[in-house]
This record gives sequence, C-alpha cells and structure tokens, in this order.
Amino acid sequence: MDLTTERSENVVCVDVKGRIDGSTAVAFEEAVRNAFEESDRAMIMDFRELAYISSAGLRVILLTAKSLQSQDAKLVLCSLSEQIREVFKISGFDKLLPIHEDREEARASLGA
Repeated sequence: MDLTTERSENVVCVDVKGRIDGSTAVAFEEAVRNAFEESDRAMIMDFRELAYISSAGLRVILLTAKSLQSQDAKLVLCSLSEQIREVFKISGFDKLLPIHEDREEARASLGA
C-alpha cells in the first residue's frame, strides 16, 4: 500500500495505491490520520489505483469518516474500480459514504 497526499483549499486528497488488508490496515489508518490537519474541512480518498480492500480497510474508512464528522469535516470517496465498487456495495458502504466518479466530481460536491 502506498499513500500520497495533496492539499488545496482546506481539502486534503489522499491517493491510495495497492492493497488495504489486514497487514496494511494499521499503516493505512495512521497515514490517513496524519494526513488530515485541523484546518482541513474535507478529505477525498482517491481509489483510482487501489487494487484490493478487505474488511480491515473498510473499518479504517468508517473510523476515519466518524472521526472527521466529529471535527465537522467530510469524507468523500472517488475513482473506485468496478471490483472495489462492488465491495462497497455488498458491505453497504455505498449508502454510508458519498462516492464519486472522479476527483473533480468529488471536489465539486464539496463546493471546492
């Protein structure tokens, strides 16, 4: 798993590459937590290059969403492959979190 961040107008974009599973979930959680700054009002997770996500990864995403919500910030997701989108659909996460086709659409949904 590889994670890169980019910040613009108090929105942090997190690009996730590779696999999020039991062996990488803790590192993923720590990296995401460290990417978010107090001045940020939203996080966009871009899964364009995500190959696999397990329930451990889904748990981190849910915990991140709850943490951001408690800080009056939003989490939105974008660029899910068909395989990753199916995981989110089966788990019901597509009903819990906003999912957008690409980063531009995700940013527009935030009014950024």
